[in-house]
Amino acid sequence: MIIVTGGAGFIGSNLVQGLNARGISDILVVDDLSDGRKCLNLADADIHDYMDRDAFLRRVQAGDEFGPVEAVFHQGACSATTEWDGRYVMAVNYDYSKAVLGWCVERGVPLFYASSASVYGMGPEFRESREFERPLNMYAYSKFLFDCHLRPLLPRIDSQVVGLRYFNVYGPREQHKGGMASVAYHFNTQLRESGRLKLFEGSDGFGPGEQRRDFIHVDDIVAINLWLFDNPQVSGIFNAGTGRAQSFNEVAHAAIDWHGRGEIEYIPFPEQLKGRYQSFTEADLSALRAAGCDHAFMPVEVGVPRYLEWLAERGL
Repeated sequence: MIIVTGGAGFIGSNLVQGLNARGISDILVVDDLSDGRKCLNLADADIHDYMDRDAFLRRVQAGDEFGPVEAVFHQGACSATTEWDGRYVMAVNYDYSKAVLGWCVERGVPLFYASSASVYGMGPEFRESREFERPLNMYAYSKFLFDCHLRPLLPRIDSQVVGLRYFNVYGPREQHKGGMASVAYHFNTQLRESGRLKLFEGSDGFGPGEQRRDFIHVDDIVAINLWLFDNPQVSGIFNAGTGRAQSFNEVAHAAIDWHGRGEIEYIPFPEQLKGRYQSFTEADLSALRAAGCDHAFMPVEVGVPRYLEWLAERGL
């Protein structure tokens, strides 16, 4: 059995699809379906069982068994960067992750967990080293602290443990995320509704719409996870991005080209985001490449049309 926490969420449900594509359906999905719309992410997936997050956590903390477990993909988290209830975020992201880590290590079960590029704050270096990490919100801090918790333990852990610092992920099965969905998703909605894309004016030395981020298609995220699953000798904390920053303008033009219409409107940069906005991100892939992963990543010119086609096929 393979356990996928957050398995009804964005990246988790795509991981389930990736496992299904390999003929693997003995999957236990763990999630919180208070937002029942997330079940639609699993409607076309094959899984063995589902368990509520709180029930799963209680069993993990009690040291219960789930039968033979081949791996745990721990994707479950509060991913809202605007959530400032620190007790809640730390319970769901930090304490939960520590419990899953302890359970896996005790049994020698490989663990692949979701960290975040948000731990780097405003950069400008995005390399997996403490001196480059400066989280700016509760979500980022919870991810950062768990990475810090793991680092001194890694040399003493015999089983595989991998943390992946996801950069700006976009792609299928994110529609439930609302305001936290990717810019590609929002651009598609804006083009359908008004034909006008809203981008920020210049900030941090970047011109209008020229803020640059490392946008990565979720299929590439799944590919990295499954490569690690296939390479049990690899442990550590790794960046999961394309290694190439692209501008919001480039994402916008990829969406406009696919729709065949649209205009860009630049709006004032929000005051509340000043000093808290990543105007530039770009994954340093040195560690991932040194580990042997040579996966070729999609640029937005390829990934965005692929995603918009998926949305169109489903009327989203």
